[in-house]
Amino acid sequence: MCGIVGYVGKNQAAPILLDGLAKLEYRGYDSAGIVVRDGDKPAEIVKAKGRLKILAEKTNDGRSVPGCCGIGHTRWATHGEPSEINAHPHKSGDDMNVVAVHNGIIENYQEIKEKLIRKGYQFYSQTDTEVLVKYVDYYYKKYQMGPIDAIAKTMVRVRGSYALAVMFKDYPGEIYVARKDSPMILGVSDGEAYVASDVPAILKYARNVYYIGNLEMARVTAGEVTFFNLDGDVIEKELTEIKWDAEAAEKGGFEHFMIKEIHEQPKAVQDTLNSVIKNGVIDLSEVGLSEEEIREIHQIHIVACGSAYHVGVVTQYVMEDLAKIPVRVEFASEFRYRNPLLNEKDLVIIISQSGETADSLAALRLAKDRGIKTLGIVNVIGSTIAREADNVFYTMAGPEIAVATTKAYSAQLIAGYLLSIQFAMVRGEMEEGEYSRLIAELRTISGKIEKVLEDKERIQWFASKFAAAKDVFFLGRGIDYAISLEGSLKMKEISYVHSEAYAAGELKHGTITLIEDGTMVISVLTQKELFEKMISNMVEVKSRGAYLMGLTTYGNYSIEDTANFSVFVPQIDQHFAASLAVVPLQLLGYYVSLARGLDVDKPRNLAKSVTVE
Repeated sequence: MCGIVGYVGKNQAAPILLDGLAKLEYRGYDSAGIVVRDGDKPAEIVKAKGRLKILAEKTNDGRSVPGCCGIGHTRWATHGEPSEINAHPHKSGDDMNVVAVHNGIIENYQEIKEKLIRKGYQFYSQTDTEVLVKYVDYYYKKYQMGPIDAIAKTMVRVRGSYALAVMFKDYPGEIYVARKDSPMILGVSDGEAYVASDVPAILKYARNVYYIGNLEMARVTAGEVTFFNLDGDVIEKELTEIKWDAEAAEKGGFEHFMIKEIHEQPKAVQDTLNSVIKNGVIDLSEVGLSEEEIREIHQIHIVACGSAYHVGVVTQYVMEDLAKIPVRVEFASEFRYRNPLLNEKDLVIIISQSGETADSLAALRLAKDRGIKTLGIVNVIGSTIAREADNVFYTMAGPEIAVATTKAYSAQLIAGYLLSIQFAMVRGEMEEGEYSRLIAELRTISGKIEKVLEDKERIQWFASKFAAAKDVFFLGRGIDYAISLEGSLKMKEISYVHSEAYAAGELKHGTITLIEDGTMVISVLTQKELFEKMISNMVEVKSRGAYLMGLTTYGNYSIEDTANFSVFVPQIDQHFAASLAVVPLQLLGYYVSLARGLDVDKPRNLAKSVTVE
């Protein structure tokens, strides 16, 4: 979603703010703005609709806006159309008494706005953020209280989510922040302090950061951060060292982050495996699940959104087949509202790359409120889901910048495999020989992904040939259906091509009416016992004019008798087929987007981390 950057120190703030915002462009935005103070002088606000480069041009890359204290923002419209007026920062009035930026949504902003209008406030924008800023100003002036008390009084009266960064006219050289259900980190280094909604924004400036907790506030001054709870009492926080290589968040010679991250999948897979496999066995001690707890599990609920949900679908097939545990996979947005039936012996697994996904976080809290054990599979250390889940499995994908996930998805698959194998072993559903064989198979995935990547030029040729396609259908059965779900999502989210994934057995129940001459159909066939049935489905659609791409494993060359274009991936245990078969589909989505001249890393209307409903 939106991005926040703040700075207080000895250097000019505006260039640092713009640089930090550029590192958050992947989150999605439609306008941007900064506010900077030069000592006791009034704050200066500069805003622009559109890409960040327009704001950079208006400020001469920040050099024309003097001052060593400021905050910046990239906005993704929720309340009010994309415009310079609706862009952040927002101010309390012409006196610039309070200026702020905000990520999230204030759900009761309309009733607060009506109250403030009765108190004499006037509004210039359509945003909930302007309402929030003026509400802080209202309490600050009415009760003659300090910034922390004014923000706290506001926090207990608003409903919704927010990461809030505020500057007060009476407190030059200081930034105040508050957080509820929207990510924010604070960094310190050599007499300077930084505020950001995600690590990449400040990675090159500060490696020691604080994670501000839910319903907490902080005062940020040059080189120092003080934290407060809602009562205004000072609370202590520990610094966390960010160990990412700063270059990991750069393109490193690749044209786009997405293609770079596709090529980083072998490392993400291997690093995730190495974090858990010790001396040839799976060690979940750092995850925190004991063997006794694993044996007592009655049912597993996997809850996630988007690509993480597709990981859950794969894991369901693998877990049920290996460990013989009933698994239910649900969209977090549905799980949280349908009053799910949960047993005290159940395990709820929440999968989220960012660890901040709003619906997934709400689902986690619902499970915890019911007294159900929770396990988070997340990629960001210190994220909200990581902190609040009873147990955490960290994937080792490193920073993922492109909006369309690739390497984080692959690392999450590995987590699902490892849990399935270990649960099967602990619960007596697997012999030691099979246990060792499957772990050895996992070790081959990285090298086999590299082999798949060697075929990318053929996929690029195919993508350029069919870049004008209007509809693409993906077909599969079992795990191949789960693979198709992710392939379809990759196609639609970055190429803007209408695509759908179907369980192939459902073709005759309505879907086949959509097939006509030239319709692109991509069939995934990695499951041996389902291969012939899939061939039959391919013949059915081809007879109705479909153009077929077949995706299968080495050795299944008979597919070329049916498919118009075939892609082969190395053979592997069928449980792990998704790790290899997804790579050509990632490449296909990428190259179709490229051929259509689209912005691969920042697709329209999408954001990397969906932190609001």
